[in-house]
Amino acid sequence: MIAKVAAYITLYKDKQAANNCLQAIKSQSLPIDIVFVVDNSEQELLETDNTASILIYHYPGNIGIGEGLALALEWAKKENYDFLWTFDQDSLPTKDCLKILLNYYNKLSLEYDDNIGIIAPTSIDYKTEEIVQGAIFLKDQFIGCKHNKNVDFYECDSPITSGSLISIAAAKTVKPPRAELFIDGIDLDYGLRLRQQGFHNLIVTTAIMYHNFGNPVKVKFCQREMIIHQYSALRNYYITRNHTYLETRYAQGLYRLTSCGRRIKYLLRRIVTIFMYDPEDKTLKVWACLLGTFHGFQGKLGKTWY
Repeated sequence: MIAKVAAYITLYKDKQAANNCLQAIKSQSLPIDIVFVVDNSEQELLETDNTASILIYHYPGNIGIGEGLALALEWAKKENYDFLWTFDQDSLPTKDCLKILLNYYNKLSLEYDDNIGIIAPTSIDYKTEEIVQGAIFLKDQFIGCKHNKNVDFYECDSPITSGSLISIAAAKTVKPPRAELFIDGIDLDYGLRLRQQGFHNLIVTTAIMYHNFGNPVKVKFCQREMIIHQYSALRNYYITRNHTYLETRYAQGLYRLTSCGRRIKYLLRRIVTIFMYDPEDKTLKVWACLLGTFHGFQGKLGKTWY
């Protein structure tokens, strides 16, 4: 049986990245049926022609990544698609990426009793050439899932959103991605909920996608070179808020207490990093981290950063 696959892209303000991602999807060796696009930019990035191969929905008020994914998955269910291949605009799958993912899905379906929720490519940051790791939830925190190039595939709780090939059959069994998270952490939550429902989320080592992961900067600390990521105040807010909320809620028993401690420790590290290495808006970014952490503990979600 030939799988029926639709792709999805969230766009925001970067026309060149949008066109590059769209072209990479359309150039797959295994053709995509249709691309469902949510454009959160104030001004439309692409011409809205809504042809048979692309559907564009413009939300100038910015509905965020969570709601965009939820809309696309609901559409894919109604249109009887087998898979939704999800992307951020700054990702470029290699030409055979989809073909390799589907080959592995078909090969592994029997082994996993058709309980594969997400199958995803190996994501490489094209600025640093480092692997962008999926995540596992361990006791009281999400941690990176170490990449293993010596195997054909490996399992994690949550692959990153971009490049994830989501089984629609699996998606029908769990609640959709959470719109109230807005941006950041949507993939952590959704992947882990699929795992808790008994599905397996896999990363295939030979399927490759290039991804722009934040704004990496090389710095020196105690004569040691390391890479840090610089974020806007808005991103700092949502990262600290959503990770604090998710980790303290997924932790069980006494681990909830240790999770709170870890989030405060992360906050302090982040503040030091901003003061030492961020070139601008230091005070605003520190305030964003403080507010985000406080709202995460409170459980105050939604589009709340202004």
